[in-house]
Amino acid sequence: MTALSFKLEKSGSARTGRLRLPHAEVETPCFMPVGSQATIKTLTPDEVAAIGYKLILANNYHLYLRPGTEVVEGYGGLHQFMGWDGALLTDSGGYQVFSLSPLRKVTDAGVTFRSHIDGSEHFFSPELAIKYQESFGADIIMALDECPPVEGSRDVITAAVARTHDWAERCLKAKTRTDQALFPIIQGGLHTDLRLRSAEGLVALDFPGYAVGGLAIGESKDQTIEITAAVTDVLPVDKPRYLMGVGSPEDIIRAVAAGVDMFDSALPTRVARNGALFTRQGRIDIVNARYQGDKNPIETGCACPACTSFSAGYVHHLFRAKELLGHRLATLHNLYFMSRLMADIRQAIVAGRYGDFARDFLADYRPTDETVRLSQKRQWLNDRNKAADSA
Repeated sequence: MTALSFKLEKSGSARTGRLRLPHAEVETPCFMPVGSQATIKTLTPDEVAAIGYKLILANNYHLYLRPGTEVVEGYGGLHQFMGWDGALLTDSGGYQVFSLSPLRKVTDAGVTFRSHIDGSEHFFSPELAIKYQESFGADIIMALDECPPVEGSRDVITAAVARTHDWAERCLKAKTRTDQALFPIIQGGLHTDLRLRSAEGLVALDFPGYAVGGLAIGESKDQTIEITAAVTDVLPVDKPRYLMGVGSPEDIIRAVAAGVDMFDSALPTRVARNGALFTRQGRIDIVNARYQGDKNPIETGCACPACTSFSAGYVHHLFRAKELLGHRLATLHNLYFMSRLMADIRQAIVAGRYGDFARDFLADYRPTDETVRLSQKRQWLNDRNKAADSA
């Protein structure tokens, strides 16, 4: 069985293509919802598929810790365990180890870390990261990488680039399954020359696709796009490019223009559970008092289950009453919004009018205030580290 084939259908800086995987054929550019623990929170697999998703993400780190690789393997793999018929991508767990920095020690051999669940000690090597992901059976698996902090010194980031390259080579050698595609992860912080060094070194190893990691973790949006554009410039034209952890609509619009084919982020589902809903004019806070008694849908013209069957006022009530249906409807809405956005992006590229589409979208869309966003991101990372440290 062929692990992956990728065919460009419309080339250029913004491009469309078809990604053929063992469990699905996926049109690109695509967005992957994040189901770290083998679930898209609040939704069933059938609901996720009905929205239009054929490729979703799960996480090696989380599933290794709970329920454990042997449990998943006992079901015949992750597809059977979670009841998902579409394609799967599993992250190696490198980012989770980075984000739980107080609990880990990195050496050339691998990463020793303490579980954020019970404090037990574990070790990940590149070889073990591949072994566990092979047992899960995802269509695309990721090489173990070292994701340095964005504010790290040049020496620290240079060392992470070298280690990430070495680990990618070891992952490639450890891989045994022919029905899985292995992607390496390009690192280098905000140093363009280190990013290019990382990209060019990994391209020389001839992987079927390439991921850009270590972005959207505290830098400005302009920096994210600048680094992404520099990297995609040196990546093979005929292989998929995956920008990890980016899920803001405005960032996706700009990254597609830089040549990115694949995205993932927990953002749409995470903010949904806090009442933040995407619209073409920007995010709204459905908990705000202005929506009390509002008989209109969340967004006029939206065909998601929340908008076609319920009013904004009703969803507002559900959040105020702390009813779980509110979380489900908000998640359905945000994932539908992202699916529709990606379809519109593909349509605009095929029609040769992506530049106009992007300008119009960005002119109408009000992004979260940049200062507030960066502050929230840093606070989230700090809170996560504190929680992990007390585990």
